[in-house]
Amino acid sequence: MSVTPCPGLDPAARWATLHDMFTKRHGPPGSSPATLTPHLVDGQARKPSVQIIEYDKDGVEEREITDLAELAARFDSRKVTWINIDGLGDVEVLSYLGQRFNLHPLALEDVLNTGQRPKVEAGPDYVFIVAQMVYQNREQTICGEQVSLFFGKNFLITVQEEGEYDVFDPVRERIRGGRGSIRKAKADYLGYALLDSIIDHYYPVLEDIGTAIEELEDDLLERPSRGMVITLHEYKRSLTQLRRFIWPLRDVVNGLLHDPSGHITSPTKVYLRDCYDHTVQLMDHVESYKEITSGLMELYHSSVGLRTNEVMRVLTVITSIFIPLTFIVGVYGMNFAPETPDGKKLPLNMPELYLPHGYIAIMLVMAVIAGVQLVIFKKMKWL
Repeated sequence: MSVTPCPGLDPAARWATLHDMFTKRHGPPGSSPATLTPHLVDGQARKPSVQIIEYDKDGVEEREITDLAELAARFDSRKVTWINIDGLGDVEVLSYLGQRFNLHPLALEDVLNTGQRPKVEAGPDYVFIVAQMVYQNREQTICGEQVSLFFGKNFLITVQEEGEYDVFDPVRERIRGGRGSIRKAKADYLGYALLDSIIDHYYPVLEDIGTAIEELEDDLLERPSRGMVITLHEYKRSLTQLRRFIWPLRDVVNGLLHDPSGHITSPTKVYLRDCYDHTVQLMDHVESYKEITSGLMELYHSSVGLRTNEVMRVLTVITSIFIPLTFIVGVYGMNFAPETPDGKKLPLNMPELYLPHGYIAIMLVMAVIAGVQLVIFKKMKWL
């Protein structure tokens, strides 16, 4: 499933979109293996854009490809050629590149079936990597897509779902400016640089989630509400989804470190070890935030339980005060007459009914009883 920028969402919905971003899209059930199905956007197969960057230590050349015939040109073997494809609407482009660089049809099928688990496969002429790319667009909305990489001795091919956003601009700027070792190294180092950029862009996403969770924690302590629980659940679900991407990504880097095919040179493996450390750090962040969200869930339930207990305690105190008062009112509400109809006195049948100040006296007695109870409850710290 492709991802387009999604501005205007509330904070909870920003993270909820992660669940829909990486829903796996399969080919038709029962279709034969290596069947290439174009990716449709709004029911249409959009033509992808193809960019090529060729470079060596002496210079760099960039150009846009508009005709497949231009890909038939023989590339300079002394330079590194980076072919970037934005869009999955034209299987002819992938088929042509598959023939041109001897890419396996099953690998090309995985490129089109988005939502793949990150993985690495080594072939005789190339290394194939699938990764999930997560980033924040200009509206600071979480977006992402699948990116596939093929790299051999002097070429690298990247295939993305969308062309508007990616995380490779820092690498492009390093190539254009000749900064670092990238223009002096081979395609395996470029593959490391792109993979490292994908991994590094998880950091701001997780930091944003961490900040949001901290703010939610403060609000949860002061004024817990049901809406906060829904938001917290979305954060937890997003963290679970991110864990699904980062955990296998760590295995991808580890697989490159122990690649027996010889496509990864020893100098590049030194940098890949640092890349592996970053994936471990990301996993630590994800696990920590997941524990915090679980703790906040328990905190919410404890806060609600505490507030309920406070309310129940107040209501119990109020009830306790009115129990003796209700008893007194109930007794005098029986209205037994103090004398018979013929005028004979009945001293045991509520003679207080005819006291001149009986009403005031009984109200004062009830007020004293309530006041004494309030003093006792206060001393016992029930109020």
